[in-house]
Formats: sequence, C-alpha cells, structure tokens
Amino acid sequence: MNSISCADGQPMEAILERHPREEASLIQVLQDVHRAYNYLPCDVLVQVAEALDVPVAKVFSVATFYKAFSLDPQGKTIIKVCTGTACHIRGSGQVIEEITRQLGIGPGQTTSDMGFTLKTVNCVGACAMAPVLIVGDQVHGGVKPAKVAKALNQEGPRDAH
Repeated sequence: MNSISCADGQPMEAILERHPREEASLIQVLQDVHRAYNYLPCDVLVQVAEALDVPVAKVFSVATFYKAFSLDPQGKTIIKVCTGTACHIRGSGQVIEEITRQLGIGPGQTTSDMGFTLKTVNCVGACAMAPVLIVGDQVHGGVKPAKVAKALNQEGPRDAH
C-alpha cells in the first residue's frame, strides 16, 4: 500500500494505525483524514476503502452523506452563516451578502488563496444569538453586516480579494 502524506506531513498509514481495520472505524478514519487534509481527496478515500476492506461506493456514500465532510479542497478558515428561521428573519442574508462583497465568494466557494471557505448551515442551535456567524472556531452572535470585517479579521490579516 502506498503511503500518502497528509497536509501536516503525517503519513496516511499513521491515521489508519490509530483505528481498527474494520468498517466500524470508517467515520472516525474519515474525520481524521478530513482534519489532516481539510477535505477528503478521492485517491485517499480509495486507500481508506482498501485498508478497511469496505467497498469504495460505501466510503463515498458516507463521505457525501455527512455535511461535515467535503470532497473539495477548503480554505484554511471555514466561515459558516446560519440560515435557520431565526437567523434568516434577523438578517443572515445581509451577512452573507457582506461576506460575498468582502471576500468575493458566495456560499460553497473558496477564496483563490485558499484562505476562506463560505458555507451556509441550516441551524447552529443558537437562535437567541441570531444571526450567527462562525469564523473558524469563533462564534459571533447578533452579527450585522458592519461587524463582518471585524469577525473575519480576527483570523489574521488577509490579502485583498
């Protein structure tokens, strides 16, 4: 089996060694792979299928079923905007428009420098804080378009997009 290196330099084999080589480990292995690469590369999914003795179709089925996984490369920082009912009513659409204006990307897109990926989510379970913006691991409540730049800049300086 080839040893594919992950983004952090850790060989794929090291990820596989942390888990039993069985189908029951599939989601945990995919989580580790996603964490290492920031997405699930197709060639790595094939390697996971072989290592766990699971059909490739099943691996892709699981990888595409859960929204936490992506088959496309994502930015270093994931931006999530809640579009649930409370957030929608309180202006999440305007927050998305402001992020699009500032970064030049829409929902499901990544900046050309791979710095940011914008996602919309149905609900983050924080309706009292609506609208909610999550930048990386930072949760921002009551976000207005004027606060978007500050929330994005907390992840560090970025080039003009």
